Parts: sequence; structure tokens; C-alpha cells
Amino acid sequence: MSQDLRSRVVQSESTQSYQSLFWSSAEFPHFAVSYRWWEDEATTVFWAFNIPDISREIRYGLFRDASFPRNSLLSRNADAIDAFLKARSEPREQQLLGSLSHVQKVEEILQRSSIPDLEPWSWFPVPPGHPLDACAIASAIESESHFQFSRIAFEEIVRASLGYTAHSVEWFLLQHTALYVHLLDCLQTYPEEIPLYIEVETHLRTRIPFARRALVQCLTALQLGAVPDLKQTSAPGFEFVVGPIQRLSRDQPPSLSTILKIFEYCLSSTLLEDLAHTLISTDEVDFAGLSRQNIVANDAVAKGLLASWHTLSISMWECCSVLPDITPSLRECAQVLFSRRDYHSLTAVLDGLQKYAISTARSRGLNSAIGGMVVLDPILPPETALLANPAQNYSSYRQHYAEYPGIPFLLPHLRDYHMYGESTLEPLFHYLQSSLPVKR
Repeated sequence: MSQDLRSRVVQSESTQSYQSLFWSSAEFPHFAVSYRWWEDEATTVFWAFNIPDISREIRYGLFRDASFPRNSLLSRNADAIDAFLKARSEPREQQLLGSLSHVQKVEEILQRSSIPDLEPWSWFPVPPGHPLDACAIASAIESESHFQFSRIAFEEIVRASLGYTAHSVEWFLLQHTALYVHLLDCLQTYPEEIPLYIEVETHLRTRIPFARRALVQCLTALQLGAVPDLKQTSAPGFEFVVGPIQRLSRDQPPSLSTILKIFEYCLSSTLLEDLAHTLISTDEVDFAGLSRQNIVANDAVAKGLLASWHTLSISMWECCSVLPDITPSLRECAQVLFSRRDYHSLTAVLDGLQKYAISTARSRGLNSAIGGMVVLDPILPPETALLANPAQNYSSYRQHYAEYPGIPFLLPHLRDYHMYGESTLEPLFHYLQSSLPVKR
């Protein structure tokens, strides 16, 4: 580790302060253009007052002056602002919103078009005496890192890719410095845990890179470079997604509305198609490592698969909540998973979609004396909807699985095992042992 880097990560004895390990300027490939045409066109977009275009522009924020959207909206007349707010609200809200002042209406528009709040890093090392092995700890760290990544709005990744400050990106990087601080504090207090975390590092090598880099910096600081094979990568962490965004911004003709729509299309089409295939590949590897003993012992492998299912479900719900327009593409992702019989990721995606449908349910007649109905939008693909029905321990799923086995949705199989014994696991392990590409 260079002297400059060491000076940035060493704890200050007098102030208990830590320098950031990660910098957005280092995690995104450099982007330079002679003319940022989209900044000039942002003014045209706001004055044209196409409501979807303005909403997209507020969310992407491709301008240097953060007060530009607010000032532009404040300068519009009351009728225009009323029309905007009406288009972005539900009928039941409009009487209340109509009573707001002009300034309050503008703030409401900005709030409805803004990026959701972020959450702090919530995984902490546990003291000695815990039952966790290195694989379980690595999985827990990876799950938290994935959760933090899921909180980055796609619009903010676009902003950072084009050289602007992006709050959720900066927050994500800061949380991985927080991970470094948590690890350093724990291992300075309990140095006997250092060998365990050296092994944790080996499990993180093929996973999300930021968490591994935080652990490597911690071990390097503690061991002063004595631990072998702790190599850091110098590649920008967000390079995998930035290249296409930067090329699109350079190569497309100067139309801000067009390019933002293309960004949304890329997010909802190409990236989600890739998501389905990535999920399938990951699940094939993870389930190829599942043994009967893992289930009997209810060990970290079995628990990790259940945890990954829950994390994916929550991520799908968050994606729909932040970008409602992405919902149809997630349905298509679910259909790909269904056709490939990846029931682990399929049911997690369906569960996330169902959570979103519940959170946006329309209430009818709830204030009447008789009572009313809460109506869920038919959000799940029809051919998959029954698989997400939890009635009778997901009986519809289990009947389907008996005829069309695949990568399993583990929860109902585990419940069957606990109720009726190991014989219920035979179809599951027959598929895993005969069909997955990784040798057991």
C-alpha cells in the first residue's frame, strides 16, 4: 500500500476520524466532452413543460446548478403547476394538494420526482464466541453490500458517469468506508479473529468488489502487508455499467428527452435481460453446492440461500418503488426465469412484485359504513401467479415442481422436510445432482 493511501486510511489517534477509502472520481472512468449539450437543452425541456420529460430531467439532474429545477418551476404560472401536480398524483390526493401554496406545490413536485432516502450500513462484526464460519460472514457482508448497491438510483449512476456529484453514489462509497471502520475496530479489539477474516476475504474475491476492498485495506493496515495474496484491483468499481452510458452521451444527437428515454430503455430492457441470465448462472453455482447434509444441519449454506432469496425479493420491491416504469420489464425477467425453471430467483422476483402491488394497492370504499375492498393490480405474469401463492405451503408450486423440476424455491421444500422427513427431498436432489453444471 502506498504511503499516500496509508495516510488516508490510518485512524487519527487524537480525533478518532478516518479518511474515505473510496472516491467517486476513482470509481468511474473519466468522462470529458467539449460541450455538455444536455445542460443547455434542460432549459428547453422545462419551458416546453412536457410533464414526463420534466420529471425525468429532475430525477436525472443533468445540470450543474442544483436550484435550477426549483427556480424554473417557481417561475411558471399557477395553472401550469396545478396541471403538473394533478398529472403526478392520485385523484384522492388532489383536494388536499389543491390547498397548498404555489411554493408548496413546487416542493411537492420536486419531492415526488426525487431519489428516495438512503440507509446506513447495518452489518456489524460480532465478538468472539459466535457460531459463524468464514463463508457465512462473507455472505452477510455481501448481502449488505448488495443492499446498499440496490439503493443507488440508476439516474444517480448516470449522473456520476457524466461527471456530476451523485449523492446516493457518494453514500454507497461512504458505507463501505464505514465497513472498513467497523472491521478495523473489531479486529483491533479481538485480534484472535484476524485469521477468520483472512479466510472471509478469500470468499469475497468473486463477489461485489467494494466490500472485499474494504476488508483488504483493514487486513493490510493491521498486518502491515504481511498477509500473502491480498491484491487490490485498480479498475474503477463502476466500470461495468459506465461505459455504455458515456458512449451514448457522446454519440447520440443532442436531444435530452431522447437520451433520457434511451437510458430508461437500457435499464428496463438490456440490463434486466442480463439480470435474468445472471441470476440463473449464480443460482446454478449456489445450488450445485447444496447437499443433503446442509439441509439436515440447517447450516450456513442453507440459511444463506434463504437469505439471498429474501434480499432479492426486497431488491425487486425497491426497484419498482423507485422506478415504477420498470415493473413490466421485471415481469419479463420473471417469464425468462420461469421458462428456465429457476424457481429460486423467480419466486423472489414474484414476491417483490407482489410487495410492490400491496404497497400501491388502491382502496375503494374504506370510509363507508359497510366497509370496502383493497384492490391489488394484476401485476404478476399470469402463467407464474399461482407459484407465488403461499396457501398450503405453496401447494401450487410444489405440484408444478413435481412435474417440471428445476432450481428450487427452498422454503416449501424445507417445510416439507421438517414435516415429513428426508424422503421429500429426493426429487430436489435428483435434479440438483443430475442437471447442474458444477460437479458436487
